[in-house]
Order: sequence, then structure tokens, then C-alpha cells
Amino acid sequence: MREDLPSIIIVGGGLAGVFCALKLAPTPVAIFAPTPIGISGASFWAQGGIAAAVEEGDTPENHANDTVAAGGGIVERDIALGMAREARARVEDLAAMGTPFDRSVLGGFLPSQEAAHSRRRIVRVQGDVAGRAIMDTLAKEVARTPSIRVFEGYFAQEIVMRAGRAIGVRARDNDGMIHDMPCAALILATGGIGHLYRVTTNPLEARGIGVAMAARAGAAIADAEFVQFHPTAIDIDADPAPLATEALRGEGAAIVDRNGRRFLLDIDPAGELAPRDIVARGVFASIEAGNGAFLDARSAVGAEFPTRFPTVYGSCVSAGIDPSRQLIPIAPAAHYHMGGVWTDARGRTSLDGLWAVGEVASTGVHGANRLASNSLLEAIVFGARVAADVRATPVSPVEWRPQADRIEPAPRERDFAAIEELRDLMSANVGVIRSGAGLTAAVRSIRRMMSHARDIEAHNMLTTSLVVASAALARRESRGAHFRSDFPQSDAALARRSHITLDAVLRIADEVAA
Repeated sequence: MREDLPSIIIVGGGLAGVFCALKLAPTPVAIFAPTPIGISGASFWAQGGIAAAVEEGDTPENHANDTVAAGGGIVERDIALGMAREARARVEDLAAMGTPFDRSVLGGFLPSQEAAHSRRRIVRVQGDVAGRAIMDTLAKEVARTPSIRVFEGYFAQEIVMRAGRAIGVRARDNDGMIHDMPCAALILATGGIGHLYRVTTNPLEARGIGVAMAARAGAAIADAEFVQFHPTAIDIDADPAPLATEALRGEGAAIVDRNGRRFLLDIDPAGELAPRDIVARGVFASIEAGNGAFLDARSAVGAEFPTRFPTVYGSCVSAGIDPSRQLIPIAPAAHYHMGGVWTDARGRTSLDGLWAVGEVASTGVHGANRLASNSLLEAIVFGARVAADVRATPVSPVEWRPQADRIEPAPRERDFAAIEELRDLMSANVGVIRSGAGLTAAVRSIRRMMSHARDIEAHNMLTTSLVVASAALARRESRGAHFRSDFPQSDAALARRSHITLDAVLRIADEVAA
């Protein structure tokens, strides 16, 4: 396989990686993904849609303003505005490929409303199946694009570096075989970190592997402390937790406690349509106080639930809940990582030969709290930008003789046990509400687990967790999705993005352990 690989490798088969590969065509590219294209990554699970100024009277400037307002004071405004200005063109790209976006009777896009948006600008598909429809469309497009080779069932483990440059990637296939794959350009599109937490809306492969790989190779990581918790995961003890899309609240669904009281109005005048971090903390507090939290869509959607929101309806019915007549139990769940591998506006990381795109990247457009439905938008805008930059970048060959393919021993049972311990630890101490004491305990425990882990994939999960916990410990304030009970106010002196390396993280951990 190695001898005829394309010189460009994309790790990850979600929207960001696949869209980038399509934009690179006809330049040859290989995609390595743990699951089949079309169902790979969190993109497939996305319900709301793509944020874009498509309604008459809306503008990219309005969209950028909302993005900055939601981002807790640390959004890179120029980058956010650039993304908003490219939004419609990228949505039109998807439409041209066959994505069946909802349309008005006149043929125009039919956008919906979501929290913290000042206009209706969420371009969606059949109410709540945007991610699935987009990925199905792109999978068909990949199948008819001869320049793209797809290798499914490959789990990336490590970036191979030479002379400060990324020159390849090491991955394990489903049979346990380890492959060293050289490349001239490596693009990380590995997704998020949700499965580092006990309750998450993310698929199993969202384990923070890309952040760990880049950090171990020496890349800068930005904004790692900012983890968004979706306030309305459906609380039915499923892993991952199914999502009750924010579009339901945009259409008028209310959040109530077990007594039917809209408690969020006590926290923010926008109630259910307040920014996600505020809603998530309110829901979390109501549950912790024993009052529960529920989504009431009986009046707003009612009997139209099966046709307007079929995904949510199906998830509820599978758990014995009829959302047209009953309340939907909800809880906050790890949903999106605003942080990740630092990149510039072209998707370049701090390491030569390495680009990052999608949730694994930190471009600066999300700040401390991502605006709803900007995630799929970021994936396609920066997917196109990375493709253009890779194609325009001359690369000199680097000598490397990869090891022969080989079998890796199976992970040890204690490594699996450590991951289960880790997920509980992250939810308890690095979750919706944090404290200095809890974060310190988390850093100590994760560092201890790292010293015992033998499986590299378990070690990668622990590494990313340590990066997130250490960055959260270092930010001694509350901002956006990062809330510390011991520092509940924002500090104007800290209104800036964070940047950290693995060396700095290990120094923090060693100081805590001392």
C-alpha cells in the first residue's frame, strides 16, 4: 500500500476532511478514517444545520457580530468575518453536489432560528437531519472522484516528525496491524474530544486523538480549556446521548423543571435562547438541585414532531417517550471543543507540513463559546482554505525509511479501566462547573494514569485530557463555556486566547504533583 500512496494524507473522514479532499481534486489524496465515509465523525450526527446569511436583510457582518458576541470576548474578529463572508458560497457548493437543503416555495433557502443568532440563518435539511444528509451527499461525491482514495478502519496514533516537519503518520488498522505512511502534506481532521467525558453527544471516535498527536509532535494548542456542553442532550442513559436540536427551542420549545417552571428566565431574559453556556449551567444546576430539567415541545411542535424533527422523535420513541405529548428529559453533555490545534487563517499549524481543519483545529472563530451551527460552517470554509493552501505550497522531499508493517499487542484491560475512570473524572472535575480544587485533583489523577498506560491510544486520550484540565486550571476566571466556581467573574486582563504546548502542560502537572 505504502509505495503508491498519494503524497497528501487526510486523517479523518468527517465533513472537514472529506470536503477538503473534494476541494483538492484532481490532486491525488488519501483519506484514512476509523469508520466508513458518510457515517464518520460528529458531522453525521449534526442536527441543526449550517449558519449562513442567506435571508434577505441579513449580512455576513451581522453573522460575524453574533459570532463575536457569543464568543466571550476572545473571537478573532477578522477570521470570523472572513468565514461569514465565505459561508454562502460554501453552502452553495454543498447544494450543487446535491445536498437537499430545505427550500421555500420560491426555491430559496429556508433558514431557521437558533440561540444567540439575531436572524434566521440556519440552513438545514428536513428540520434535524442536516449532518446525515450532507455526509450522504459527500460520500456519493467521493465515490465518483477518482483522485480520492479512502482507507477505512484506520486509527491514527502518531505523527512522524523529521527536522521539525511532519512527514508521515502511524496508524493501526482493524486487524491490529501498524502502518507507517509517509506524506508531503498531512492534514488532521480527526474531530473532537467528547468521549473523554462520561456524557457526550459525540461518536466513539471523538476521543481527542488529533490534539494529542499534534501536541506530542510539538504543535501549539489553543483555547483547550473551552469545552461546550450542549444543554439539551436527551437523558435516557445512552452513549452517546442523542441530541434534542437547538432548533426546537428556536421554534418555541421551552425548558422547564419537574413542576413546569421555566427556570431559565431567572438566569437570563433570553431564557431558552440564551447562549449555550448559560443554558447548560442553568440546566445542570436544576438537575443538581433535584428539580430535574425537561424540554417541553408539546405546544411548539406537537403532532408535527415525526415530520418536522424525525431524528429527535425517533430517539425519544426508542426510549418510550412521545415528545408530542410528553416532556423530554434533558441533561448537559460534552458537545464541542472550541480549542484544539492552533492554526492560522489558512489552516496551517505551528509545525511545517501539518495542517488541521474542523473541530480538531482552533482557528479563533469560536472564542470561548461557539455560536450555534458555526461548526459545520467552519469545517467547509476552512476545508476549502486548507485545500487551496496545500495545493499552493511547494514541499521538498524528506528522507524516511518507514518501519515494515507490524502487529501491535492488544490493549491491556487496565488501559480500558483507566479510560472509564478518566471519563468519570473529566465529567466530575473538568465539566460544566469547575473549581481549582477539582481541576488540581484531575491533573494529578490524569498524570498518574499516564505513567501506567501502555496502549498508545489510551495514552493519547489521557494526554488530551491533561491538556484540557491544565489549561482550565491555568485560566483563573470564568469566560464563555469555561466556568470556575472559585473565580465566577470574567477578568478583563485575561480577555485573550490561550496557547500552550505539551511541555508547558507537563510542567503544570509536575508543579501540581509536587
